[in-house]
Amino acid sequence: MSSSNSHSGKITVFMVDRNAFFRQGVRVTLSGRQDIEVLGESDVAEDAFELIQMTVPQVVLVDVTPPAFSGIDLTRRVVQTLQDTKVAVMTPYLNEDEIVMATTAGASAYLSRYITASELLRSIERVANGELLLVDTLLAKPHLLERVLRCFRDLSLKGRAADPVNAPITDRETEILSYVARGFGNKQIAHALNISEQTIKNHMTSILRKLDASDRTHAVVMAMQSGWISTTERYEPGQMRNA
Repeated sequence: MSSSNSHSGKITVFMVDRNAFFRQGVRVTLSGRQDIEVLGESDVAEDAFELIQMTVPQVVLVDVTPPAFSGIDLTRRVVQTLQDTKVAVMTPYLNEDEIVMATTAGASAYLSRYITASELLRSIERVANGELLLVDTLLAKPHLLERVLRCFRDLSLKGRAADPVNAPITDRETEILSYVARGFGNKQIAHALNISEQTIKNHMTSILRKLDASDRTHAVVMAMQSGWISTTERYEPGQMRNA
């Protein structure tokens, strides 16, 4: 199996979109960058997963334009199967149901198909760096947080049960989640806290276990709902929550 780390440090991308003209436009935009490489593309979400497994890109751009909700299923499969591959879903218009589905599927970003080339490039860079752009979307629409959390809870009923109250996260873990909520990737958090990236990964594993969270976005949403991270103003790293 190929590795996304074997492409000379480039950000590797795979596109899944039914519109050939749109794919061509994105490909032309990305080809102008020396630090980005398009590994492949597909017009059918159902056929894309095997190709994505073979190429292991860092970022997958997925069309979720109705009726292409199979893109949500693809997002979930990619996130659950390929730990180092991030997904950015793309849609022509803002749809709250799509935001909820994309978030619970594990997408890192919810992007408009009408964003500028520079905005797309910057979004790909941020997603590849491990940033959760969807958190910004949720913060802009706080009423969606409860919907997202309710969906996560429903999904949790199918898996193991855990009680976050009996397994509270530590102040350090709360601080790390505050960075995640602000869009920081593991490497950026490690630099800000002057600790190793592996330590951040270890903390994230502990956070997900304690909260019975399916991914980073789920953990951030739970922290917001629990009041550990404010939904009206960003939690300032270095300020510890009360025990």
